[in-house]
Amino acid sequence: MMSPIHLLVKPKFLGLTLLIAAPSFLLSATESTPFFGLKSASDISHMSDMAVTFNDSYKVYKQAVTDNDAAAMLKYSAESYELGQQKFGDKSLDTANLALNYATALQHKDKSLDRKSKNERAEKAHQLYLIALSIYETEFGEDSLETIDPLLGAAQTSSDARKAKSQYHHAVGIAEDSERPLLLASVQMSAFNGLKNSEYYDRRVRDYALDAFEIYQEKMPQDALKRVEATYTAGMIWLAEKKESKAIPLFEEVITQFSKLNYSHPYELASHARLVELYEKEGDSESSTKHCIAIGSMRPWQENQEQTPLYRINPKYPMSAGRTGREGWVQIAFTVNESGFVTDPKVVNSKGSSGFKRASLKALEKWRYAPKFVDGKPVAADSLVQLDFTLDRG
Repeated sequence: MMSPIHLLVKPKFLGLTLLIAAPSFLLSATESTPFFGLKSASDISHMSDMAVTFNDSYKVYKQAVTDNDAAAMLKYSAESYELGQQKFGDKSLDTANLALNYATALQHKDKSLDRKSKNERAEKAHQLYLIALSIYETEFGEDSLETIDPLLGAAQTSSDARKAKSQYHHAVGIAEDSERPLLLASVQMSAFNGLKNSEYYDRRVRDYALDAFEIYQEKMPQDALKRVEATYTAGMIWLAEKKESKAIPLFEEVITQFSKLNYSHPYELASHARLVELYEKEGDSESSTKHCIAIGSMRPWQENQEQTPLYRINPKYPMSAGRTGREGWVQIAFTVNESGFVTDPKVVNSKGSSGFKRASLKALEKWRYAPKFVDGKPVAADSLVQLDFTLDRG
């Protein structure tokens, strides 16, 4: 028999899981001497010995950006920043722009790095953003539009949540005074994404996302990516606040727009999953079924893959067992049919109160899954789960 999936019978919590986009910066450092014969950054990696001038190094960096070569971008943004400091001086706008380029390259995700290396990169990027910010504030003023990018970059890479909060709020304040609604919406979403999982998440931060969503609704077409992503974010906020009637149409809208694409976006998948949960809570299993099937069809199922759980409720801890301090577990074998319903649940093993078995079987009746797919069609498949009944003795 297959190994069971273990689940603790404890409350589950809803969290906001959203994508975060880093700001993009212009390449604006001075360039006077072209570098001829360049094909790709990797073709001239030996230039570390040859590139003794800023112009050569910066040319290689720009080609790395064109090639989307992250390793070369990091190497030559660092080199051109160091050479640029010598060429333009520490207080030059060109140096500030080069610092932004280097900081952005440091923020590129690299799965091969350990936690220490990631933290070191973030700290280096943070210092570069602060250097650029200081120069921009001197040149343009502390409340200038030019300071928004380094403010957001500094906030995103800061290890001090309190300072990051201040920088995010400052950037939003500048954007509010710009009378440029799309810029404001973009900055508000950056601030929301940066603060939503911190101790400083409050109604003000929450409203950044909802206000941005309203701007995108007014200023962008329905299928614009930023608008669809903001729609998903707004849906997640209403879901977290248990305002299901507001969340459901937003998730449905996300699915409608992403279904027009020739690929599956993560927000489309997540919206289907959220709607399964919401419709099940409302007792509308018919509506949730179509989303179960949609999720199953979006996944590259293989023969050895288990079904994907979409909606689970914890069984109620029997009062008699709780009063006497009894703990235990129940293993249940069942089938997930073509529509994602649990069928034929059977207790195969258990320990503890007989009430654990009754509570487990009753809970499984409401579980929903994305079914397994074979050759593009949903099929019934067996599964096994163990529910662990554990008391919190703290």
